[in-house]
Amino acid sequence: MNEHRYRWRNRQLREHVSVMDGHITPTIVLMNATYLNVYMKRWMEAHIWIYDDRIIYVGEELPEENNAIEYVDCSERYLVPGYIEPHSHPFQLYNPHRLAQYASQTGTTTLINDNLVLLFLLETKKAFSLMEDLNDLPVSLYWWSRFDSQSALQEKDALLSDRQVMDWLNHDAVLQGGELTCWPSVLKDDDHVLHWMQEAKRSRKPVEGHFPGASERTLTKMKLLGTDGDHEAMNGKEVWDRLRLGYTVALRYSSIRPDLPKLVQEMKEIGVEVYDRLMFTTDGSTPSFYEQGMIDTCISIALEQGIPEVEAYCMSSYNVAKHFGMEHRIGSIGPGRVAHINFLDAKDQPTPVSVLAKGKWVKDRGENKQVGDEFDWQKHELGPLQLDWELTDKDLQFSLPLGLEMVNDVILKPYPIQTELSGNEVNAEDEAFLMLMDRDGEWKVNSLLKGFTTSLGGLVSSYSNTGDIIVIGKNKEDMRLAFERMKEIGGGIVLSHHGHIIYELPLPIQGMMSDMPMESLIEKAKEYQRIVEEHGFPFGDPVYTLLFLSSTHLPFIRITPKGIMDVKKKEVLFPAIMR
Repeated sequence: MNEHRYRWRNRQLREHVSVMDGHITPTIVLMNATYLNVYMKRWMEAHIWIYDDRIIYVGEELPEENNAIEYVDCSERYLVPGYIEPHSHPFQLYNPHRLAQYASQTGTTTLINDNLVLLFLLETKKAFSLMEDLNDLPVSLYWWSRFDSQSALQEKDALLSDRQVMDWLNHDAVLQGGELTCWPSVLKDDDHVLHWMQEAKRSRKPVEGHFPGASERTLTKMKLLGTDGDHEAMNGKEVWDRLRLGYTVALRYSSIRPDLPKLVQEMKEIGVEVYDRLMFTTDGSTPSFYEQGMIDTCISIALEQGIPEVEAYCMSSYNVAKHFGMEHRIGSIGPGRVAHINFLDAKDQPTPVSVLAKGKWVKDRGENKQVGDEFDWQKHELGPLQLDWELTDKDLQFSLPLGLEMVNDVILKPYPIQTELSGNEVNAEDEAFLMLMDRDGEWKVNSLLKGFTTSLGGLVSSYSNTGDIIVIGKNKEDMRLAFERMKEIGGGIVLSHHGHIIYELPLPIQGMMSDMPMESLIEKAKEYQRIVEEHGFPFGDPVYTLLFLSSTHLPFIRITPKGIMDVKKKEVLFPAIMR
């Protein structure tokens, strides 16, 4: 197994020194390279020696000639460190394996990942075993440790206990605590989460905030409580405020918040001239958003907006590594670093023509060279979803006086239901039945959803923030049909209309993730969006709508495992009903 994520063994370290002494031959020598030295913040020329997954030497010397060495003339290329995604949610229909494969093709060779779905699906030791196997990929995968579930669960302690959180924080592949979607509770009186924040600090790991629209006072208080970074700035002044107070700021360009062009323009107008505490994130965008790339796209936007090229490349690599205390391993082209290197045609063209990841060619002159296409999810007990319960007539009874109205893709507000609900259909134009069903069939929450569709008969999704089942539709028979088909395919998103299945996306990894290549998944996600838009969906990202229906870090009302919840007051307005 590749050991680089945690440490190289003593034997390997001795071998690396022996390469310098000429006793062992480098595996690759990159000759005549013009590369970005992030420490000097300038382009320099050198020969670069690589042995297995590590950069051994960067300088003027060449090793003794040997036929076993792969020599690469880089005189017509510009070399930069592999890009780092500092805030990845690798479960947005895709899975960590497929996302990493795809990201590497445009130069993102390190992803720092949310662990929330692993908390829902696996015991801690099994999650760590999965992470070990994912480490065999050329791409480097690191993780966060969540401190809250991002919803109101019936058994919160079963998901996040002291033992679980500490096991995660103490794991070498876990680089930060957070993100703090529960920050209002921390500000008020949640000493439990505050304790975990302090444990993260004790472990020399940063804590990531989640502070959209936060005032100077709130940002200051959360800094006092131990937060180090935030990715929720929505305008240039919010970037300025965070930088001024000592935060590291991830500038976001995502499927629901494509703010980066505006952020950079407004930052420059305000006078931000130092970029050392800035980085980029795509914040777990849904599949189709990645059609044109990942962090390379962010660099292109930054360059177009006038950020100096050296700074833009540092924001995509070295700045991230420094923030997470990983500068000694990733984020630069220098001795001792992991051999993540992007080869560019020009300094202002950040999408690489070739990519080395852990010293292996994953892309060579435009050709995808990856091997190991499959990953054994069944080995980790993450096979198809198996439900042993039915959707009954009793389940399909709706009588609540309060519904959820969509303000945009992810914001919901309450509204009084005045529609007759005793029939088989919802007749009001933009209202639909809404159900959240326990994955194990033990409880349900029924209401109406306003603003999602004007005509769609039924939608069933096992993809959700909590892993429970979402049912939406204007016709109960279509909803039942979609539910049965979702069960048959082992989990997924299924749409039905007028008695016919009109779309299905199988999610065979516990009903949460696809295992198809990203290119195929992107097309399926685009098809889903097209169909729901044809049935009246008026917003931009209907995948995120499904994910965030239960997410209590967003205003104003949510449908959660505990029931219909007022987020601000943290009150359950109508509790879940046991089946």
